[in-house]
Amino acid sequence: MSDDAFVSGLAPVAAGKPLAVDSPLKRIARAFFEDKLAVFGLVLFLVMVLLALCAPLIAPQNPYDLAQLDIMDGGQPPGTASFSTGGTYYLGTDEQGRDMLSAILYGLRISLVVATVSLACALAIGVTAGMTAAYFGGKVDALIMRVVDLQLSFPAILIALILLALWGRGVDKVIIALVIVQWAYYARTVRSSAMVEARKDYIDAARCLALSHGRIMFHHLLPNCLPPLIVVATVQIAQAIALEATLSFLGVGVPITEPSLGLLIANGYDFLLSGRYWVSLFPGIALVVTIVAINLVGDRLRDVFNPRLQK
Repeated sequence: MSDDAFVSGLAPVAAGKPLAVDSPLKRIARAFFEDKLAVFGLVLFLVMVLLALCAPLIAPQNPYDLAQLDIMDGGQPPGTASFSTGGTYYLGTDEQGRDMLSAILYGLRISLVVATVSLACALAIGVTAGMTAAYFGGKVDALIMRVVDLQLSFPAILIALILLALWGRGVDKVIIALVIVQWAYYARTVRSSAMVEARKDYIDAARCLALSHGRIMFHHLLPNCLPPLIVVATVQIAQAIALEATLSFLGVGVPITEPSLGLLIANGYDFLLSGRYWVSLFPGIALVVTIVAINLVGDRLRDVFNPRLQK
């Protein structure tokens, strides 16, 4: 038996009994799909992702291609026929003649890409920092957690606004700003779980076998810290989408040449009083639907991983 196999046999995941590899996954999936509202949220979110991925194929026009825009079609209400192509603008157009349905599909892509990439980067940094703090403890733990506490003492929107005000607008800059304001949440979550696991027998056994610190932290310790991390990551991706939309609405987020849902809402804000409600309304609905769908999934995952919260 290898050293890793011996240590894994002592881990609490196995509970002292040889279980099938897929048993925990099946149990989690069965508990998740018992909630019809969570299943609806998951399906709704997957539909939004599919629409975003297929935007170039299903969108009536490319809203970034100026050659496809006609100023004569500007400001048309929903259901209006196009003067140039004869097609129907089901969700209307903005003042530049951009089809709102196409703009929403492309804007949804940018919002999801920004949220997903920032989530992955923040997760990697936060998990590494939290695991390091919990595993080594002492001065290392104190230093990392003081940095985490310092960052969490400031509102995330404030930090992001200051950074983007200094850097300027851009998709890459928004992603970096979101990573900076999000990693501390994952670090604190992982550290809390890892502090408990690091004192258990299977970690002591791994140390006795002279396994490397990296192998102990990420091969043995991290898998037992995943449940709360999955819940936090699900909630944070919804917050990342909302935060990116807020930054774009305030004019410091993505550039106008690559509008996200937040920027589409901001572009139509000035036209609300003139009666062109659809320019902001439909992107706002798409944003709310996406965030609500993710939150439904996150709430159910929280209940699944913590049965005490179930009604």
